[in-house]
Amino acid sequence: MPKRDDIRTVLIIGSGPIIIGQACEFDYSGTQACKALRELGYRIVLVNSNPATIMTDPEMADVTYIEPLNVDTLEKIIARERPDALLPNLGGQSALNLSSDLARQGILEKYGVQVIGVNLDAIERGEDRIEFKKEMDRLGIEMPRSTAVYTVEDAERIAAELGYPVVIRPAYTMGGTGGGMVYNLEELRIIAARGIAASRIGQILVEECVIGWEELELEVVRDADNKLITVCFIENVDPMGVHTGDSFCTAPMLTVPEELQQRLQRAAYAIVESIGVIGGTNVQFGHDPETDRVVVIEINPRTSRSSALASKATGFPIALVSARLAGGLTLKDMAYWRDGTLDRYTPSGDYVVVKFARWAFEKFRGVEDKLGTQMRAVGEVMSLGKTYKEALQKAIRGLETGCMGLGFYKNLHALSQKELMAKLAVPTSARQFVLYEALRQGASVEELHRRTSIHRWFLTQMRELVEREEEILAHRGTELPVELLRLAKGEGFADAYLAQLLGVSEVSIRAQRTR
Repeated sequence: MPKRDDIRTVLIIGSGPIIIGQACEFDYSGTQACKALRELGYRIVLVNSNPATIMTDPEMADVTYIEPLNVDTLEKIIARERPDALLPNLGGQSALNLSSDLARQGILEKYGVQVIGVNLDAIERGEDRIEFKKEMDRLGIEMPRSTAVYTVEDAERIAAELGYPVVIRPAYTMGGTGGGMVYNLEELRIIAARGIAASRIGQILVEECVIGWEELELEVVRDADNKLITVCFIENVDPMGVHTGDSFCTAPMLTVPEELQQRLQRAAYAIVESIGVIGGTNVQFGHDPETDRVVVIEINPRTSRSSALASKATGFPIALVSARLAGGLTLKDMAYWRDGTLDRYTPSGDYVVVKFARWAFEKFRGVEDKLGTQMRAVGEVMSLGKTYKEALQKAIRGLETGCMGLGFYKNLHALSQKELMAKLAVPTSARQFVLYEALRQGASVEELHRRTSIHRWFLTQMRELVEREEEILAHRGTELPVELLRLAKGEGFADAYLAQLLGVSEVSIRAQRTR
C-alpha cells in the first residue's frame, strides 16, 4: 500500500518534561516518528515543552516549537501551521490526553486536522476505564472485578463490596500516578481523592486485588490491513502489586508455557483489533498460577516504556514502524531480513534480556522506600546475556550504584535470616539483594516463594548463583581453578566482583582469564 497522499504536514506532540513514569523513552519514540515520516516525504511540525531532548534538535523536524503543552498553545500553532494530520500516540500520555482535549473542544474539526495512527474513539476505549470494561465484556475477555467511580463515597461503597485490599487506578494517567493499593478505609479515602484529582476526567477504577499473580505483557503491532504481529513477550519477575515500571522483567518469557503464551496472544489480538490502534500497543495481563485464571489489566494504545524495551530487546523499531503505518504503509510494505517482510515477523533470538529499574529514594526527602502500584523508578537498565543468570548480573552492574554483583549489598550480609525475612514483608528497591542474602543464610526457595510470590524458577536461578559464589569464596586468597572461572564467567560474574570475593586484584583475574 502506498503512503497516504491526502496529507502533507503532520503535527507531532512531544511528551514534555521528564518525570517519573514518563521519561526519555518518549523522546526516543517521538524522534523515531519524526525520522520515519520525514523519510516518507511529510512536513513535520513538532511541539514540545522540553528543549533537553533529541526530538527538538533542529534537524529532526521541519518546524519545532518549544512551547507549553496545553490546548491554547496548540490551537495557536495549528492555526499558524495548518497541519493536515495529528499523530497522537508516539508522545506518551501527555500527547494522547492533549489530542483528546483538542478533539473534544472542536479544534481539530475547526482546522480540518485528521488524527492518524489511532482514532479518537480508540483512545477513549483504551484509556477510559468504563469504556474499556464495556469493550472487554463485549469481547468476553475477563478483567479483575471492578467498578469505575467519580467520587470518594462511591469508591468506599465499591471497596466494601469487593473486600480489602483493593487497587485504585485513575483513568488517563501514566506510571500509576495518583493510584495505589489500599488496605483499609482510611487509606482508601486518601488515595481515592488523590486519584480523582490526578485523572483528566476525574475517574478512578476500584479494582479487585490480584496481588501475587504473575504479570505478563505483550507488545503488539497492527496495520491498516488488520495484520497483527507480536513483537515481544515480556515476563515480569516481580508479581502483581509492583508497578511494571518498578518490576524487573525478562524477554522472552522464561517460565510461561507455550499454551498460555498463545492464549495471551489471542486475547491481545482481539483487544487491539477491537480498539482499532494502528501501530504499537502494550497489553498487560495477570495470571493466577494456582487456578490458571487470566485477566487483562490494561492496555496502552500508544508507545510506552515497554515499547522502548521491546524495540531494543528485539531490534524491532516499534516507534519507527508505527509512524510508517500511520503514514499509510502496511507491514508487508516493509522489508524484514529474516522472512522477507514484516507481516511475517515472529520473535526470535538466542539470548535473554533483563530490564532492572533504578531508584533514587535517597534524593526524595520523606519518601518511603516501598514499591507498589504507583511507579517510583527514575530510570532503568537493560542487559543481554546468553542465560538469565548472566543477563541478571550484567543488569545489576549496569545500575551504576557501585554494585558489581548481588552479594554483600550494604550491610545485608551481616543480618540474620530472621531479619532478612522481615525485610521481605513489603517490596522495596533492595528486595533482590535481600533475597540473595536470605538464600545464603539458608532460606529455602519454597519459603521465599511463599513470602514474595516470585516464581520458583527465578529463585532457583538465584540460589544457584549463591552456591557458585560460595564455591568461589572457598578459594579466597588463591587463584580460581580454570573450570570454576569458566563457569563463573558464563554465569555473569564480573572480574571486579570475583576480585572482591577472592581478595585479589581485578587485573589478576583478567590476566588469568585471558592467558
